[in-house]
Amino acid sequence: MASAVGMIGLGVMGAVIARRLLRSGHEVRGYNRTTAKAQELAADGLQVARTPREAADGAAVVLSMLTDGAALHSACQGDDGLLAGLRSAAVWVELSTIDPEAARALDAPVRAAGARLVDGAVLGSTGTLEQGKAVILASGEADAFGAAEGVLRDVAPAVRYLGALGNAKTMKIAANISIATQLMALSEGLVLAERSGIARKDALEAFLAGAFASPMLAYRGPFVLDMPEQPLFDVGMMEKDLRLALDLGNRLNVPLPTTAVSNEMLKATQAMGLGHYDVAVVFYAVARMAGLDVHPEGGRPARE
Repeated sequence: MASAVGMIGLGVMGAVIARRLLRSGHEVRGYNRTTAKAQELAADGLQVARTPREAADGAAVVLSMLTDGAALHSACQGDDGLLAGLRSAAVWVELSTIDPEAARALDAPVRAAGARLVDGAVLGSTGTLEQGKAVILASGEADAFGAAEGVLRDVAPAVRYLGALGNAKTMKIAANISIATQLMALSEGLVLAERSGIARKDALEAFLAGAFASPMLAYRGPFVLDMPEQPLFDVGMMEKDLRLALDLGNRLNVPLPTTAVSNEMLKATQAMGLGHYDVAVVFYAVARMAGLDVHPEGGRPARE
């Protein structure tokens, strides 16, 4: 059943979520710190809110998808914040990739407002989300999840409930490790092949034809031939997620050696001035370290 939904954060992923809800017949009131991004969705039927509080006010379900913990804290607090707008019995589904402990810390103020918190995460890119092929993870009290489940399934039909609050964030962080480490392995293999005289395109096709080519590599691997104008997930965001994984590993005494190396390579990629590209640009960092004169735009040789 369609209902009123508040949406806080209308960046790359948040905008797709809002559009899917609008297409499902929901009344969506959305807020974004950069108002122009919210205005772009007005033509699709979005009601543009001036504050997070206004977006949350009156909504049975509120979703948030923000860059990091600092952005989330800013959107939550104060008289104009999300917490001030939560109505009694509302459910807030927090979808940002943040530390699980930070998600758990939100529970008390949400309860104080008479509302309920669901910890969530989206597995997938904007493309898979637009196609309805993304997966939403959710955790928290079962009743709260049940109240928000219909809205979540309108965002992505595949929804997985993981139990206790914080588990969805933990699973998202654990899953994102695989993106970085797979891309590192692909990059090293491609550079080794290219330095041996094999054309990068031929090497990539061989990699993607094998059983070890995951769906993620299938759609992101071609970026090593021609980077997209708009990143699906840029280097800085990936490096942030790996830092979350390393912090969690330190707390749990879990060694994450490939995560640590991948994180160092992402920092090197940023230092090379490539941080604004999709994370697949790590290939070019590895290639430059190996002495290849390459440029992220279509793999062309770098020119002065």
